[in-house]
Amino acid sequence: MNPFKFKRRTLIRTIALAAFSVASTATLASIAYVSNEKDNSLSLIDLNTLEVIKTIPVGQRPRGITFNSDFSRLYICASDDDRVQVLDTSSHQIIDELPSGEDPEQFSLHPDDSRLYISNEEDALVTVVDIKSRTVLAQIEVGVEPEGMAISPDGNLAINTSETTSMLHWIDTRSHQIVHNTRVGQRPRHVEFTRDGSRFWASSEIGGSVAVLDVASREILHTLTFKIRGIHPDKIQPVGVKLTDDGRYAFVALGPANHIAVVDAQSFEVLDYLLVGRRVWHMAFSPDQKLLLSTNGISGDVSVIDVERLKVTKSIKVGRYPWGVAVKP
Repeated sequence: MNPFKFKRRTLIRTIALAAFSVASTATLASIAYVSNEKDNSLSLIDLNTLEVIKTIPVGQRPRGITFNSDFSRLYICASDDDRVQVLDTSSHQIIDELPSGEDPEQFSLHPDDSRLYISNEEDALVTVVDIKSRTVLAQIEVGVEPEGMAISPDGNLAINTSETTSMLHWIDTRSHQIVHNTRVGQRPRHVEFTRDGSRFWASSEIGGSVAVLDVASREILHTLTFKIRGIHPDKIQPVGVKLTDDGRYAFVALGPANHIAVVDAQSFEVLDYLLVGRRVWHMAFSPDQKLLLSTNGISGDVSVIDVERLKVTKSIKVGRYPWGVAVKP
């Protein structure tokens, strides 16, 4: 065989394999889904290119969004439709609607994918919906203006926040009964469990604070407050919280302060404040937790944060008033 032809064929094969590898990587890109509250739409962001690749029309005033465990379904709180919509993530079509109670805002999916726990802000209720049968299993009376909702990793405990009552409600997911209440700062908005479920973090918007609670003792371990030079304390309003799986960092979205606080999750020391878009609401990690995305309602964009460098690297324009964000690997 001619050595030159052999080398040429080998080179062509190598280039073809490399091109296939690049194409495969592009195909398998993670996608961030962002709910645009005032556009009644979802913006889809390719996390390889960090660009919007698709906009999907959905119900009225979409806010909370969450995936099921295999990422085949995205659940959407269509707040002004009083429904939870179900999006097929392959076809990007709405394939079902679930009863939700009035004005669903945030919700949490049980780890076994069987039930949604939904905050009904107008009715002071938590509605529990069986997904398979599309029926309401229970409605639990809670404090005034419930919003935040989270379920422990073992699925046994749900925590709901009531804004006007300034309280956290501890709900046993087997009995659907409130088993404990904890008073926190004014207008609690969001709850985030640690990966092992031993603790959770709860933000209080008007109180300007975040409480860290121990699940076993039901006690508050620590309360964080924040101070940013040049920003009035009244504008520092914690909302979303995200915790890294390795227990290293907590990120706290500070609303109209337009910053995200970086907190040492072990010592509770505030390490830095990262300037993002206007009125930062909620956040989500990329699957490898190298990137953190934040929704910035008033500026209508998503900020991209390099987690290792603790640096904002890009702003991505989306729809009007982006609210929730969830990432599909």
